[in-house]
Amino acid sequence: MLTVLRGGHVVDPATGKDGVGDVWLEDGRIVAPPAGGKADREIDCAGHVVMAGAIDIHSHIAGGNVNTARLLLPELHRAIRARREGTPLSTAKWSTFETGRLYAQMGFTTVVEPAMAPHHSLQTHYELNDVPIIDKGALTVLGNDDFLLRQLRAGESESAINDYVAQTVSGTRSLGLKCINPGGCEAFKENMRAFGLDDEVPFYGLTSRKIFQALQKSTQAVGIHHPLHLHMNNLGIAGNIQTALDTIDASQGLPLHLAHVQFYAYGKEGANAFSSAAAAFAEKINAHPNVTVDVGQVMFSQTVTISSDVLKQFNSMPGGSPKKGAIFDGDANGGGIVPYAYKISNYYNAIQWAAGLELFLLINNPEQVFFTTDHPNGGPFTAYPELFALLMSAELRAEVMARLPAEVLEQTTLPSLKREYTYYEIAQMSRSGAAKLFGFTDRGTLAPGSIADVAVYKESRDKAGMFRRAAYVFKDGDLVVKDGEVSHYRRGKTLHISPRFDKNINTRLDSYYEELYGLPRGIFDVPDAALPHKDAFAEVACKV
Repeated sequence: MLTVLRGGHVVDPATGKDGVGDVWLEDGRIVAPPAGGKADREIDCAGHVVMAGAIDIHSHIAGGNVNTARLLLPELHRAIRARREGTPLSTAKWSTFETGRLYAQMGFTTVVEPAMAPHHSLQTHYELNDVPIIDKGALTVLGNDDFLLRQLRAGESESAINDYVAQTVSGTRSLGLKCINPGGCEAFKENMRAFGLDDEVPFYGLTSRKIFQALQKSTQAVGIHHPLHLHMNNLGIAGNIQTALDTIDASQGLPLHLAHVQFYAYGKEGANAFSSAAAAFAEKINAHPNVTVDVGQVMFSQTVTISSDVLKQFNSMPGGSPKKGAIFDGDANGGGIVPYAYKISNYYNAIQWAAGLELFLLINNPEQVFFTTDHPNGGPFTAYPELFALLMSAELRAEVMARLPAEVLEQTTLPSLKREYTYYEIAQMSRSGAAKLFGFTDRGTLAPGSIADVAVYKESRDKAGMFRRAAYVFKDGDLVVKDGEVSHYRRGKTLHISPRFDKNINTRLDSYYEELYGLPRGIFDVPDAALPHKDAFAEVACKV
């Protein structure tokens, strides 16, 4: 069916469009306006903003830590509606099913889970496969695993490490590689409770710097579009800005993505020895175009922090609210779940909130900085509309700042920042830039030939309300949301890459697993047949 979205404000940075126009869809794709063609369906979009479907590059929506958080805090999702009757787990509350519904209603059509443990990849893919409507993807976690650390300790060749990286990413069906507190989680198991960039991992004699640099180079060598996705050392600690600046200096000029950087933008100024260092961080990022970041914005609310940075999570347990939590000291990274309440009256939380917004407003290139709340660590992904509203209005930011503890404003540059994001910049951050970051050529744009993922918002002064309830959302050309409610459920795909590697690494891994675990390595693979639906996966081409 040929559909035209007529007369909307089309915002598509990938093609440079930012004005009134039409968007044509047919057979699941964006198409050029047909010469003299008459649409089968015409939707009047006057007074609406038309963008490509949004892409969330970092949101924890599946995997073992997510499930543990659900089980740990049933009281936080009592108000979430149950999934439809007749579907599996129909009485479950904050479920995979609900995740798809809520994202779609905000105009999101692709979401990436950023921390998939290789040994939990099959379970993670089961959950991703159960998320309706949207397309999904994941990043595989390495950097604290024994096999890699043995390779580095032995001084193995770059090609040997490349084969291991490519085999793991390919076998776990992910979009790339993430490294979380490299070496620090392994050191935690030897009772280290702090781990910096140049500290050594016991028994392996490796520094965090050496581990992440090796993975950074390998990611590029095997043709993964997405740069190494790095969760740095010393997350959340006063004065950790120096760790962040040193990490950027160590990036070798190669592409590098730094995750949830707000949690690393802290100085030690002021009476509380805790201040925002976001201005210095942003200046560094502006000077290094090889570095991209997502922010991990704190939004004032009750949430639960989940992370495979088991060292950090262990240290956070005393501050948990409510007083409960879980720590898994398992293979490689392990993980921790600690509930937390961000309060506007709390000095430290207010500094975190301000530091995140400073980063957004001080980083010049919207395709170098990506909105995230590090869902759920800084707040739930459902807070994105409020975050967009804050970025688009200095007046709204001032209203919130008036409610912060007075001493906070002395330790942040936020009051001096008057920049307001435009629709175009919002689309750069959430569509065109996000697509480039993962090498997606079929989405994040309204160019003819792209898949017909489209979000239409009714323009309003209430930007949060506007972005919370899209007027129309199309996924692969299907109308899935109308007037802010899901009107049609469909199945999305899980995106992955298949980097090449020398098959001899399989023989070596088989021997390693047999010796260490007494199990065949193949039980951790994710074959097509493992999932209950055909065509669950879609491959994204590598660079080489």
